[in-house]
Amino acid sequence: MDTRNIRVAALVQEKVGSLIIEGKIKDPRVDSFLSITRVSVSRDFSYADLYVSSYKTDAGLEKGVEGLQSAAGFIQAKLAESMRVRQTPKLRFHVDKIFREAFELNKKIDELNAPPPQ
Repeated sequence: MDTRNIRVAALVQEKVGSLIIEGKIKDPRVDSFLSITRVSVSRDFSYADLYVSSYKTDAGLEKGVEGLQSAAGFIQAKLAESMRVRQTPKLRFHVDKIFREAFELNKKIDELNAPPPQ
């Protein structure tokens, strides 16, 4: 990715994260426990893949991603208002289980490092 793609990806991540935190997305499946972990923008800026993670259950995370995908048109319109790009990318949301996997890995490491029971 070139510098411009990286800047646009960071801006998309910031703006969509703000919309989630501020509660501007009215879909009941979307709440402030969702987090945009990373964004990848295509070279021609036609698509942006947004990866969403949460501490919620897998089912709650998937419903949240469905809610975001359902609100993608609204989110894209809000991005178009605030970004200075010729073409606002079409948004595609994906489940990212990185928080959960990292938490589970840390838990396993803690269990291995715990002193043996007496």
